[in-house]
Amino acid sequence: MHPRFLYFCCVNASIHITPSTGSRIDTVDFSNLAFGSTFSDHMFVCDYRDGQWQTPEIVPYAPMELSPAASVLHYGQAVFEGMKAFKDDEGSVWLFRPDQNAKRINKSAERLAIPQFPEALFLDGMKQLITLDKAWVKAGKGNSLYVRPFVFASQAGVQASAATEYRFMIICAPVSSYYGGEVRVKIADHYSRAPQGGTGYAKAAGNYGGQFYPTQLAKSEGYQQVIWTDAATHEYIEEAGTMNLFFRIGDTLITAPTSDSILDGVTRKSILDLATHLGLKTEVRMLRVAELIEASKSGTLLEIFGSGTAVVVQTIDGFGYKGEKFETPLPKNSFALMLKEKLMDIQYNNAEDPFHWRYKVCD
Repeated sequence: MHPRFLYFCCVNASIHITPSTGSRIDTVDFSNLAFGSTFSDHMFVCDYRDGQWQTPEIVPYAPMELSPAASVLHYGQAVFEGMKAFKDDEGSVWLFRPDQNAKRINKSAERLAIPQFPEALFLDGMKQLITLDKAWVKAGKGNSLYVRPFVFASQAGVQASAATEYRFMIICAPVSSYYGGEVRVKIADHYSRAPQGGTGYAKAAGNYGGQFYPTQLAKSEGYQQVIWTDAATHEYIEEAGTMNLFFRIGDTLITAPTSDSILDGVTRKSILDLATHLGLKTEVRMLRVAELIEASKSGTLLEIFGSGTAVVVQTIDGFGYKGEKFETPLPKNSFALMLKEKLMDIQYNNAEDPFHWRYKVCD
């Protein structure tokens, strides 16, 4: 490692940095990455104990010791975030709206009785970590460094109450495209993702664990994801397992409003702002399953697509409901593909950013 680079990283005394003695990057096949299974050389760690966050560190990525009695293993007190770092054609590295992730992880933490993490340290720690591992951010559309901040209850003890000790971490994984091929979804009419008053709006680990079994059932029927409906009646569409959803009926984009059962997706809100900026008509309202099926049968349903950090925008080729299947072939003037292209142009610094969403990490 170049000594000037090391000095740049260490001038901020509030974060103690221990650089790796040797990078693993030469052992990685970047043309054949499984999403989220290969990790960069370093990780950010900060512990909470005695009522305050301790000195943060950036250390070599490695397994960590955890008590079998750690509260997170018994009561699931954990939340996380997800975002990406992008490298432009000049070699500069950018994040996309990380301030929104900093706010949302604290909103999630509050719901699970986890101490708030300082937003300034969230951003600074992430910036220094990515700068240290900037070689892992590969240029080219579709390539990025997936950044995963998370916090969990690390206190040893099996008492059923909020812990008093926590660990906040950030790890990074080089990634390419998340989904490949056609995607079809099954609309849930029995299982639920999140009830009103629950933790659906939080990125709580347990929200996702509870989806795996219904998703396995859907996959056995030839679907890749589940569209979740409201837990009370199963009449209204909410979101998919890893995505917020958009429906183009006529020339109007419809998406469900955020609530305490629907995640406030950063990509979702960006698409809404971008669509409005481009003069597209949008509606934020609840959509009945019956209305969706009627639109499909009448030919007014033109597109369905999902949005999220991992996928950016994912077109959906069809859906199933109570044994009936519906196809949604991509139209020639696809809103989904246009919005994805324009959003990625902003993320990769290939276009003007009228919204000031880009956050520069380093050159």
